Amino acid sequence: MAVLAGISTDYYLRLEQGRDARPSDQVLDALARALRLDAVATDYLHALARPAEHAGAAEQGDVVHDATRWLIDSWPLTAAVVHSRYVDVLASNRLARRLNPNFRSGVNSVLSLFEDPAERRFHDDWEALAARSVALLRATAEARTGDTRLEALVAAGAAGSAMFRELWERQDVRRIGDGVHVLHHPLVGELRLTFLRLPLVDSHGQSLFLYFAEPGSPSEAAMQRLAGDGGDQQGQEAGAPEV
Repeated sequence: MAVLAGISTDYYLRLEQGRDARPSDQVLDALARALRLDAVATDYLHALARPAEHAGAAEQGDVVHDATRWLIDSWPLTAAVVHSRYVDVLASNRLARRLNPNFRSGVNSVLSLFEDPAERRFHDDWEALAARSVALLRATAEARTGDTRLEALVAAGAAGSAMFRELWERQDVRRIGDGVHVLHHPLVGELRLTFLRLPLVDSHGQSLFLYFAEPGSPSEAAMQRLAGDGGDQQGQEAGAPEV
């Protein structure tokens, strides 16, 4: 590694053993190239070397702007969820909760994948999604010292699922922006939905997660039926907060 990164063996050993906690940006970039890290993992490496102090950003990030709520509630055929930097659901529209009852305020969208058996049936490729989601949590939560919220999430996930523990220990990082999910809804059947994850500016790490169907497709017709149905897939919408 030292040869590939172009640094001395002695200095590399000091880094490995934690005897030099302030490597330069040039050294970090050299290590990233030697390890063949992508841009996301390289940014994460820099964040690990210079962790920010945790200063209550989690609490600040729990407040969803009224305009954001009005916007997502105006979309009848787009399921929309507002996530915190820890992938907690902070707000969702009616269609999102009908699509998946775990898209309700207070649920962590990463932990619910491992805690709720219905999620395995709902997602066509659950294992790949679970791996991406844990990597997303690590990337979006960032490297912050004294982050008790992240520590509690990881402890809960590791205690409840050996697979979560294994995925977290891989230290993979991902930034998920868009793609296609195939879902199996108990009321309207198979759905092939495009998703987008959009960061919300000046929101302490909040992001907007959207599910929508291709116009004119069978999935759009299914989403229309779901939007007009009297209840969600678990019959829980009446008890879910209208946010």
